[in-house]
Amino acid sequence: MNPSLWRRLLAEFIGTALLVTAVVGSGIMAGTLSPGDAGVQLLQNSVATALALGALILTFGPVSGAHFNPVVSAADWLLGRAAGTGLSARDLGAYVVAQTAGAIGGSMLAGLMFRLPAVAFSTKARTGGHLWLGEVVATAGLLLLIFALARSGRAAVAPAAVGAYIGAAYWFTSSTSFANPAVTVGRAFTDTFAGIAPASVPGFVAAQIVGLIVATGLLLLLYPSAGTAADDVTVSRAEPQPVKEHQQ
Repeated sequence: MNPSLWRRLLAEFIGTALLVTAVVGSGIMAGTLSPGDAGVQLLQNSVATALALGALILTFGPVSGAHFNPVVSAADWLLGRAAGTGLSARDLGAYVVAQTAGAIGGSMLAGLMFRLPAVAFSTKARTGGHLWLGEVVATAGLLLLIFALARSGRAAVAPAAVGAYIGAAYWFTSSTSFANPAVTVGRAFTDTFAGIAPASVPGFVAAQIVGLIVATGLLLLLYPSAGTAADDVTVSRAEPQPVKEHQQ
């Protein structure tokens, strides 16, 4: 049996909130520890984010699948239609709301922890075709990785693999790999190193949706039966069986 919907939504809300807290909080700390050195700040921010993401997937994966990302949930719904697996349309909508609310809450929490305003809309413009292309690449690559792992029965390594991919994509994409509409919205609420101006959010989200479409098409070509593993994205949501004590 899978956990009830409210439990899954709570896991998605808390997990996404803590993910954005890690992204924004490590960015604030990086700016404090390494002022004026953007390269070192990005290194500190990317390492903290990658490690936090892996830990959060391990923590919440058995409950909700640890999507923390509307495009992951949307791909799960799209690919699972033919096989009758994955999220339903109703669950998809609920996941997106929980993830977005969690991302905003996580940004506010990070600000409060560092004695900054809970809400300070970012003034950092991130716009341009090269950045949108970076988001397409980052998002498509993330989805390909997640569903390839699920389809090949290697979902257990998703925490390490997904964390490693996002940490690396900070450096090899022009956009520093947001790859997540909910996180993008959440990061608009902080005027710090990790922020994005609200006016730049639609372009990033549109690019992430394009990445979703590209990845879905490639997955159908590379793994025609990828939808059969939609229930294991990113970590199986099946309830663990109790461990029986060995008979003496």
